[in-house]
Amino acid sequence: MPDMSSSAALAMTHLVPLAEVDENKVTPGVLGFIVFAVMALAVWGLMKSMSKQMNKVDFKEGADPRAESTAESTAESKAGSGSAPAEPKAKRG
Repeated sequence: MPDMSSSAALAMTHLVPLAEVDENKVTPGVLGFIVFAVMALAVWGLMKSMSKQMNKVDFKEGADPRAESTAESTAESKAGSGSAPAEPKAKRG
């Protein structure tokens, strides 16, 4: 197994110059670009998926059947009582 340790030592000697950093010149390098590109692709994919999901949403709201039945019953009771129509109340919400 001396061959394995010598190749590992050779690989380490090649990696040592990559670890040295010049204090006057620090750049993100290839790894920084790859990380940025992956993040940009992830955001693009998420935005595309969100757009597809938002297009599926139906924003038209149907009439509330409880509100219609309540309005009809109050209109019938007012018409049957013979009194003058009252002013509409403010909506609570």
